[in-house]
Amino acid sequence: MTDTEFSTLPLAPALLQNLQSLGFERMTPIQAQSLPLILEGRDLIAQAKTGSGKTAAFGLGALQKVNPPWFAPQTLALCPTRELADQVAQELRRLARLIPNIKVLTLCGGAAVRPQAESLARGAHVVVGTPGRVLDHLARGNLDLAGLNTLVLDEADRMVDMGFYDDIVAIVSHCPAKRQTLLFSATYPDNIRKLSARFLRNPAEVKVEARHDASRIEQIFYEIAPEERLDAVARLLAHFRPASTLAFCNTKARSHDLVQTLRDQGVSALALHGDLEQRERDEILIQFANQSCAVLVATDVAARGLDIQNLGAVINVDVTKDTEVHIHRIGRSGRGEQKGLALSLCAADEMRWATLIEQYQGAPLVWGDLQSLRPRADRPLRAPMVTLCIQGGKKDKLRPGDLVGAFTGEGGLAFEQLGKINVTEYNTYVALDRRIARQAYGRLSACNIKGRRFRMRYLEEL
Repeated sequence: MTDTEFSTLPLAPALLQNLQSLGFERMTPIQAQSLPLILEGRDLIAQAKTGSGKTAAFGLGALQKVNPPWFAPQTLALCPTRELADQVAQELRRLARLIPNIKVLTLCGGAAVRPQAESLARGAHVVVGTPGRVLDHLARGNLDLAGLNTLVLDEADRMVDMGFYDDIVAIVSHCPAKRQTLLFSATYPDNIRKLSARFLRNPAEVKVEARHDASRIEQIFYEIAPEERLDAVARLLAHFRPASTLAFCNTKARSHDLVQTLRDQGVSALALHGDLEQRERDEILIQFANQSCAVLVATDVAARGLDIQNLGAVINVDVTKDTEVHIHRIGRSGRGEQKGLALSLCAADEMRWATLIEQYQGAPLVWGDLQSLRPRADRPLRAPMVTLCIQGGKKDKLRPGDLVGAFTGEGGLAFEQLGKINVTEYNTYVALDRRIARQAYGRLSACNIKGRRFRMRYLEEL
């Protein structure tokens, strides 16, 4: 037995049994460093990136203290985005599944307030939410934090970057003074030091290095003139032809310009930025995840909290001034045992930031020749799928099986021509093979699904 095995921790038998059934035997570095401190009741500042196992670290510590017979919020986890909050809540439910009657509730914007208020009235042990919506429920008197024993600030640096500092201050004012506060952050700038000094008591500090296995991520820098930056992205895509690409820009304006440039060249591209309504943001992420979008262009703040699987490449359209943000960006490629590809464009005035990255990584950067790259196909990088939006969802009791049955039966599609199906509260999104989407629309829109006909539309023009 090693000191990194979960069985060495003083966890409740139900938690240990569940970890064993999930195949969790050894702790990740952040779990091994932080969990013993959390279980001791210490306040904690933990510096770790997304994908490091931090959710299980604070989740196990919080669940250890939950009293199931008492239906009142005992843990509150604040996250910067709805996507991250949903991921955290899902993981906490998975960790708690052998503890009877544990209720984990998500409170985020973009969803109706009333059902959330009704769920709160019935009681919840763990609340996961975004600062704005949590503060809204506190102001309405729907949420009572008097019995809280654990407060988690997840990805605190991005919550502050996104302007949530005052909301966090207001939320903490509703929390008991006697509580455990756990702050997790990928970076630790001065504004997070200010936050931790205000809310944490004699915190322990742990840090897991943000460096990635260089053997898993091929990283290439290209020197460019500023005016050729956008066309250079198109050149990289034409040469490497990754199945899915996340392109990072330092500004929202750059992301808009890049998407327009790529679309003009026939590339399937979408922009993710802070001005989008939640429904629009959700639809963009659904399209990227179901292969209806080849390139997702985003700023760091907009992309924070996204857990994107099977990412073909990361392109740094601009070099970031923050070395740890750079590591966080490229670490989205090469997840698990997969090989990753990270391509960075660097103008003369960004060389100093590239030098800092080189020093931080402790290894020389690899520079490629942009002019030597040649297109590997004579067609633009088009996503293989297109997304059909059906105006009916969970409220209409639709299930993925209903869509598969209708589309492969009355709709005449082969099962292989269907991709991912996402059923939300009010809409359902079905990925279809792009090659047959146009001619299939008439048949599909005339299909009866569970005895009803629903209005449908494609999320992009074909």
